[in-house]
Amino acid sequence: MFEKLVIVTRKTRLQGLIERFNTRAQAKFYLEHAGLDFADYEKEDDTYRRAVDHLQGALAVGLKVQVLERALVPTYLFAATDVVVAVGQDGLVANTAKYVGAQPLLGVNPDPSRFDGQLLPFQVGEARAALLATVAGRAKVREVTLAEARLSDGQRLLAFNELFLGAQTHVSAQYRLRVAQAKKKTGGGWERQSSSGVIVSTGAGSTGWLSSVCNMTSGVARALGGAAIQPVQMRWEDERLFFVVREPFVSRHSTAGQTAGWLAGAALELESLMPSGGVVFSDGIEQDFLNFNSGVVATVGPAAQKARLVV
Repeated sequence: MFEKLVIVTRKTRLQGLIERFNTRAQAKFYLEHAGLDFADYEKEDDTYRRAVDHLQGALAVGLKVQVLERALVPTYLFAATDVVVAVGQDGLVANTAKYVGAQPLLGVNPDPSRFDGQLLPFQVGEARAALLATVAGRAKVREVTLAEARLSDGQRLLAFNELFLGAQTHVSAQYRLRVAQAKKKTGGGWERQSSSGVIVSTGAGSTGWLSSVCNMTSGVARALGGAAIQPVQMRWEDERLFFVVREPFVSRHSTAGQTAGWLAGAALELESLMPSGGVVFSDGIEQDFLNFNSGVVATVGPAAQKARLVV
């Protein structure tokens, strides 16, 4: 059933600094000059490297092995015979899950003292047993609902936690929005809006960016004498999505009638009115984006593809 093990890794903070400053010594000088503890960066880097080295040996179970750095994941072609292991943090699992298709994904926590690991159920010493159970078809798997944005120009982007549609910088995003009912093939009227962008959250992402928006809204409501806003709660498997318009601005040319709601049997449609600088990105990865400029329509809803996390 499986022929290859793909181990997905990430660069540590120290590796990133060495790339930036060319040498380890220059990276150390920069950190210490800024009053930071270089030893902490070294410890994190050493722990992570030892974890990856150990896993390469422990996970030798007769499969071909491919070690893949995080930056290469979007362009790597995962096969139906691959089993995938992502070696922490949570964000690495979330971003890998969008690209592996239906392949099982194991999240391994390389440093439990440093990472909480909501998406990292296995420690380094548990990874071999988890992999063997997965290969044998005995592992417990949770199917996580992903969000999908399809653009009228044919581009497509998936999200594990949330999609963001808006402007690339902090200027206001200009667009038209409506919620279209898929079964009835009808929807509400188009509304022209000006805002800081639109977030569409999955169940897995409901404790992240969406939770922060709820906290902000709740604080404003309390300050004005109203009741606190309850956070949106969804399971990872929830087929619904929830959208929020960030900081909608009402003017002669923009309104704020549709600013939040469930997408259940419905799709969110946005037509860009921005001549340039419009973007769609997912899970906070701003570098991996789709252009969302004038004339492009984005249709957002639950994806047919599921992320399959081994738990």
